[in-house]
Amino acid sequence: MVPSRDGELVQIVDAALADATRRSGHWLVCRKGCTQCCIGAFAINQLDAARLRQGLAQLEADDPRRAARVRERARQSVARIAAGFPGDPVTGVLAEDQHSEDCFLDFANDEPCPALDPESGACDLYASRPLTCRVFGPPVRSGPEGGLGVCELCFQGATPEEIAACEVQVDPDNLEPRLLQELEKSNKVRGKTIVAFCLAS
Repeated sequence: MVPSRDGELVQIVDAALADATRRSGHWLVCRKGCTQCCIGAFAINQLDAARLRQGLAQLEADDPRRAARVRERARQSVARIAAGFPGDPVTGVLAEDQHSEDCFLDFANDEPCPALDPESGACDLYASRPLTCRVFGPPVRSGPEGGLGVCELCFQGATPEEIAACEVQVDPDNLEPRLLQELEKSNKVRGKTIVAFCLAS
């Protein structure tokens, strides 16, 4: 079950993105149908996974056929990638040792996200998407002392100063780690996974 304050976290992140989008102006070219950030597996935490599962459950109630297509795409994805998965292919939890983390860098980089509708280029679970997806595009700092990362399609020709001026302050009050700890304690499940495993079961 998703923690009760997860909606608050989503609102904070979405407001931060809206502010960064306003500041980014023409530098930000993200739009429906651009699926650059929907290709390639990426790690999500258990809070993201719970939100996605809740979103799929809601979609099953509202549009069972669409939900079935999402789940089938997830199952097909797992079937394609399970053999090389750097973690537990039964639970879908990624291993945390250095070798496994190194392997994940080159893992399933051409695999489309199961939530992506290949016909429309839209996300079928957009309202429940992980935080990584919510802030992809504008400049986001990787860690307290990391550099700013941007989508390679955005900010073409921008100076470092112009990029820095559009940085997204994702979770300034560190609400996500607290909610994640609460969820992992109640569910007795910890560790990161990927979208395909999250939606396949």
